[in-house]
Amino acid sequence: MERQEYEKLHAVEDEMWWFHGMHANLLAAFSRRRPAVAGNVLDAGCGTGGLLAKLSSALPGWSPIGLDADAEACRLAHDKSGRPVACGSVNRPPVAEGSFAAIFSADVLCHRNVDEADALAGFHRGLARDGLLVLNLPAYQWLLSEHDHAVHNVRRYTARRVRRLLQRAGFSSIRTTYWNSVLFPLMASRRLVGSRPSVSDVMNFPRPIELAFRGIMRFETMLLRHGLVLPYGGSILATALKQ
Repeated sequence: MERQEYEKLHAVEDEMWWFHGMHANLLAAFSRRRPAVAGNVLDAGCGTGGLLAKLSSALPGWSPIGLDADAEACRLAHDKSGRPVACGSVNRPPVAEGSFAAIFSADVLCHRNVDEADALAGFHRGLARDGLLVLNLPAYQWLLSEHDHAVHNVRRYTARRVRRLLQRAGFSSIRTTYWNSVLFPLMASRRLVGSRPSVSDVMNFPRPIELAFRGIMRFETMLLRHGLVLPYGGSILATALKQ
């Protein structure tokens, strides 16, 4: 991403409703399929460390580690989370075979500098047997927008495509669901109607909007925590096992 986008991410990811929702959903998905034995956890493409900090506080007894290609993002992620962060590409994750009980990757495979097949092969190699992969990805190629251009996204996904990618990489017991469903009509109209400067949607909203949107995200997270599969939405949540 451009430097200004990393700066925006660092400034707002602890407060913005969307990150609250995504992080809660990733942790809910992990909790439903938590590996039996605690171990190392990789946040692959950790950016400036918002999720890594959540993993550190939410998973006592586990050992979260970050990985990002941008050296300054790595520094910020380490400062924010207090966890070790390695600088490297997810295309060839610098991890030993079978060294992680779980790997998280949030909106990384969609980036223009990421090779999906190489990254997933690296995740599969790095997971221990029965290790868990937890992914978040943006949904629907037709929603590719100026936001995606600003953060260097070139791909958006369907649940079916995510399943195919994971199967080809050797993963099994794959589960997918969409999320950000309630707000999806508003999101789609904002992305598709008119043209805007090439800037991302990462920003602080007025407090009443933040609180309302956070409430909607909590409702969706509750549904996902109980195993409900949402049929559409702005993002896709996927889990898969290495067996």
